[in-house]
Amino acid sequence: MKCFVLFFLLLISQGFCLQAQEDIQDYPGDNELKINAAYLLGGFGEITYERILGDDSAFGIALGFALDNSIDYRFGTIPYYRLYFGNKRASGFFVEGNAGFFSERTFESDTKFGAGLGLAVGSKFITKRNWIAEVFFGLGRNFSSGDGQSDVYPRVGILIGKRY
Repeated sequence: MKCFVLFFLLLISQGFCLQAQEDIQDYPGDNELKINAAYLLGGFGEITYERILGDDSAFGIALGFALDNSIDYRFGTIPYYRLYFGNKRASGFFVEGNAGFFSERTFESDTKFGAGLGLAVGSKFITKRNWIAEVFFGLGRNFSSGDGQSDVYPRVGILIGKRY
């Protein structure tokens, strides 16, 4: 009888351990690190960090810098907030509100700083191993425009990254 009770308790405890491991594997994490492949091919490097707040919202920051001297945008940082409408956690179709802070070379070869607000729409896809592919498009209004600066700033991306 003691062997039967011991075997039964061992079997039950093993079931709880397996269930806990499954829950941990199903929870993909709250952080994402991504690289904008579209900008990188164009000579502008952009790295993005995103923090997931819940199943349908997240905030993040994108930092970009010119890799090629022929690009007018020299440096930029774009903090953003996203609302997701997909079935999986923080994935699927999204709407983004952002603020842009950047430096831009003008026609007179001067460097001017700009700031503005913008919107973007896109979609995020995530694999079972937490790899991310993301596509989005948007524009922002530069409130500091003048003296050869652009009236709008682009918010475009094909991103590849990892959720952890």
